[in-house]
Amino acid sequence: MRPVFLILFSCLFFNGILCAQETPRSSQYIFNNFLLNPALSGIDSYIDLKVGYRQQWSGVEGAPTTQYVSINTPIGDDYIRSSINSFSSNGYNPLSRSLVNSYTAAAPHHGFGLIAMNDKAGLLRQNSVSATYAYHLGLSSNVNLSVGVAAGFHSLGLKVDDISAEHEQDPLFGADYNNRLRPDLGFGLWLYGPRFFVGASAKQLIGNRTVIEEGSAVAYPYQSPSLYATTGYKIFLDEEIAMIPSILASYWKNAPPAIDVNLKFAYQDKFWLAGSYRNNDAFSFLAGYNFGSLINVSYSYDVNTSALRRVNKGTHEIGIGFLLNNTYDVRCSTRQF
Repeated sequence: MRPVFLILFSCLFFNGILCAQETPRSSQYIFNNFLLNPALSGIDSYIDLKVGYRQQWSGVEGAPTTQYVSINTPIGDDYIRSSINSFSSNGYNPLSRSLVNSYTAAAPHHGFGLIAMNDKAGLLRQNSVSATYAYHLGLSSNVNLSVGVAAGFHSLGLKVDDISAEHEQDPLFGADYNNRLRPDLGFGLWLYGPRFFVGASAKQLIGNRTVIEEGSAVAYPYQSPSLYATTGYKIFLDEEIAMIPSILASYWKNAPPAIDVNLKFAYQDKFWLAGSYRNNDAFSFLAGYNFGSLINVSYSYDVNTSALRRVNKGTHEIGIGFLLNNTYDVRCSTRQF
């Protein structure tokens, strides 16, 4: 496995350290779009807490692992106690035709959130913490628009103690470069209704990237942020079963565009299954279950379509959500359908 590890390390090293590594991938974007778009802060009428873990390329030494914690909530007692998403009483099924037909846009309100993430890949370490804010406004009787911003810090560096360099003074391994905190700023838009969502966001709008020129580390402003665009639509197959196709397009500098296509089938507000495809990368199989109105769990397994499929046992990812202060006993977020 050593040659495989060296190849992976080289790819991650030169595309990550030299050109700034993108936000770690997640096959479960449909489960937590908030990780990519701050405009979802406070979109639901409860405190939404999620934790997740992703083990990429199982069986490969030094393969990426990612952990995250996210939380967001509407701000203000009026919106905590009232029905932001038109749930007039306990027991409503968010997937039912009756709710879709009677849905009205949310009252204008604010949302706040926090995201903490840790990512390891070989000798690389990436950590980030961001605070988010969003404002939600009803554009019509059943369409909402939210605008969000995220601000925080991230660090990206090497575990230099485990490296034996031919030249000890190589600037690439200098303590001045590794693990420094760098500011990060993001922006997002989210248009949503009872049957659809459309979102766009950008990360790394400020900060520096470091390149090596003539043996020295030189800092430049980011030439291009990480960009994301997504949309989804709910189609009723009958009163209890809904089909939700969705797509996520991602772009960051010095990497080919990535497109995730997802098809999800949901039964009431209890159980869902989905399949996903990412171009030039992997097929994913996903499932989720809602345990009452407090806890929901999702799991995904990725099968590589690239040459890496010969040396790994797939990618595992699990997410656990907690619906805190859930006054209306909502079991499934309207934005997850």
